Amino acid sequence: MSVSVFDLFKIGIGPSSSHTVGPMIAARHFACRLQQQPGWSRVHGVCVELFGSLSATGVGHGTDRAVLLGLAGHEPDRIDPDTIEPTLAQVRAQRSLCLLGEHAVPFVEKEHVQFRRRSLPAHPNGLCFHAHDADGNAVASATYYSVGGGFVVDEHGQRVLSHSTPPAPDTLGHGRGLPHPFRTGAELLAQCRTTGLTPAQLMAANEEHWRSAAEVRRQLLAVWRTMAGAVQRGCASTGELPGPLHVRRRAAELHRKLSSAPEAALRDPLSMLDWVNLYAMAVNEENAAGGRVVTAPTNGAAGVIPAVLHYYVNFLQGPIAPNDDGIATFLLSAGAIGLIYKENASLSGAEVGCQGEVGVACSMAAGALAAVMGGSPGQIENAAEIGMEHNLGMTCDPVGGLVQIPCIERNAMGAIKAINAARMALRGDGTHVVSLDKVIKTMVQTGADMKVKYKETSRGGLAVNVVEC
Repeated sequence: MSVSVFDLFKIGIGPSSSHTVGPMIAARHFACRLQQQPGWSRVHGVCVELFGSLSATGVGHGTDRAVLLGLAGHEPDRIDPDTIEPTLAQVRAQRSLCLLGEHAVPFVEKEHVQFRRRSLPAHPNGLCFHAHDADGNAVASATYYSVGGGFVVDEHGQRVLSHSTPPAPDTLGHGRGLPHPFRTGAELLAQCRTTGLTPAQLMAANEEHWRSAAEVRRQLLAVWRTMAGAVQRGCASTGELPGPLHVRRRAAELHRKLSSAPEAALRDPLSMLDWVNLYAMAVNEENAAGGRVVTAPTNGAAGVIPAVLHYYVNFLQGPIAPNDDGIATFLLSAGAIGLIYKENASLSGAEVGCQGEVGVACSMAAGALAAVMGGSPGQIENAAEIGMEHNLGMTCDPVGGLVQIPCIERNAMGAIKAINAARMALRGDGTHVVSLDKVIKTMVQTGADMKVKYKETSRGGLAVNVVEC
């Protein structure tokens, strides 16, 4: 599989890329498969089994809702968040689900969405779909795995894509024909030395193997606009987040306070960090509310990269100006680092803990910030390494199975770490003892050693020590 920057930065809805976006893609894919079979007209019912982490935190992460929406034909990058509740209410009231919007079948959530505590062998995020006729005879079945960051594979390990974003040529292959292929940090640095190009320029050239330069730029800026939109909506929204925790949205009040005291900010040299916290929290509150965000590289970590990118645009004046070119360079640099994690590790909290979500986002943001501040390839790689090294072992223990505590504040902390990692790397010359590849290998080993209860099950850590209210 070749990884594009647009695989790492998907536009979708919250609260989770692996538990919401991925299952929605899988459900729609199964419905489309049914539609293409001769027995489509005979389908009288559909049920889904959720396994492992999808079962343990599926309700809090919206997996049950995502499955209904996907079966009804909705896609995470196109659905209007404002239509979700009315759509679900109609299904529940009528006890009927219209597959792909055209074939109605009886559907009762408690009967047709089943939670299985055990995990399937291939991955903790597994789900199985079954369709039957009016006599109860099987029409079709399929198994999918939501492997993190909105990536979905079928039972054969083949990538499943959102229907509205068909694959670019070769994106289901192995990078054949790419002008500058790389899978590891060492290979990235070697390509930079051989070609004299930066990581962002290498990524741009590889993206242009699939799309025109103008289309690459258009899509990158669309990603930025969506990130900025999530910050704006988060700063404007008040009230409580969904769920039993009654978590109060804080971004709007923080934005009001920061905006009302510009003179006071001049007396505090660290006040810009308050803004970074605001940017990250605004995005993740929007994500927790089921709003539109960019998976970067996951929804649980969706606030880190936008926060650091806003910091660059609003507060810095580096060697690369914070204009459209600078924004593209930032996202391409982050994508180059994220590609290495996707190829060699995991973006799934259910597989490696939150080091695979906020940890990876911190690493991507750190390298990207170093890039737009004029860092050499060695300094960029060093910043990315520092970003992950100090997130190793981080658990994924969402209270109540909701992407709220500790996720929202954790994104703010990840953004601050990324900024400091970039600053530390830029003060050096790019040489360092621990390489990015070594820290990624350590991350994988740490994730394997981590107890299952600390990997997105809500059965360990804060999830059991904080009483739900």
